[in-house]
Amino acid sequence: MSEATLSVSSLWKVFGPKANSIIGTPDADLPRAEMLARTGCVAAVKDVSYDVAKGEVFVVMGLSGSGKSTLVRCLTRLIEPTAGKVELDGRDIAAMSESQLMQVRRNEVAMVFQHFGLLPHRQVIDNVAFGLEIRGEDRDQRYTRAREVIELVGLKGYENHYPDQLSGGMQQRVGLARALAVDPKVILFDEPFSALDPLIRRDMQNEVVRLQEELNTTMIFITHDLQEALKLGDRILIMRDGEVVQIGRPDEIIGAPADDYVRDFVQEVPRSHVLTLRWVMRPPQPDEALDGPELPPETIVQHAARQAMNASAPIRVVENGELLGVVDEADIMRVVIAEEDAEAAPADGAPAGVDLGSAAPAQARP
Repeated sequence: MSEATLSVSSLWKVFGPKANSIIGTPDADLPRAEMLARTGCVAAVKDVSYDVAKGEVFVVMGLSGSGKSTLVRCLTRLIEPTAGKVELDGRDIAAMSESQLMQVRRNEVAMVFQHFGLLPHRQVIDNVAFGLEIRGEDRDQRYTRAREVIELVGLKGYENHYPDQLSGGMQQRVGLARALAVDPKVILFDEPFSALDPLIRRDMQNEVVRLQEELNTTMIFITHDLQEALKLGDRILIMRDGEVVQIGRPDEIIGAPADDYVRDFVQEVPRSHVLTLRWVMRPPQPDEALDGPELPPETIVQHAARQAMNASAPIRVVENGELLGVVDEADIMRVVIAEEDAEAAPADGAPAGVDLGSAAPAQARP
């Protein structure tokens, strides 16, 4: 991974009396219910560490109460952490003065929330330019920038509309434009699309993907929806009861779940839509032709299926000029059949067929 834009180390947020005294004691290791009964405290975020690289979309997901929203609010001290360190480009946010922290919030980190928080008495262009106004930029400069990002998020022509004249999806685009207008280093998304209708939600997810490809902005995205996490995330952190259960790329989360909690999360996800050739490749057989098409190991299995079916020889999985393995139609079908068996299995029974739930990616081969 490239150098971290954001680094979180041993972060804790404990709510309750004498919260600081919990960390480092045996009580800190208690399950949440037992800690509450014994100490009157709840560890909403419990010894969390991770790095986010420049330009990465890092998704934090978990069920309600897992601590994911508390975690994202600790990053800019909207909620004060109990212990630990958060560094932005090597600067400790916990050690910043109020004025320094305000500068970070105004200039370097932007947030997009589930509830849009638009100013109802101001037009779209004024809502988008609001952060620049707070920053003290003159009217012409902030309006020029606001118009740029309004066009970027697909709202050109709506500059003079008021929020109540827009649909929910359009209002969220205004919120996204407002975040982008200040040209932040990091954008924090706290379940921004969970209140939107499914089709609008999908459109907004596609918009985030498009903007990320165009702008390469570092993003931390909070969600409880696994499909959303898999679609958006370069890497995914899964939380439970304030703790990190697993961090990995989407294919790692699907291909090698860390425990039964993660396995339950991912059991209905179509493997061929997420797993890469690295997970299904195999060594070539001695008599096997090696003149088939060439694909990189991070190619999604679904995307390689047609080539595998049409090729007269197995696909060669190649990285940096090195042959890692091969994949043929039978290898692709193995994944597809496992998906069908998983869908057909009863809810209380293990799926029949090939189990990829605990698979490991094949290693590079000479």
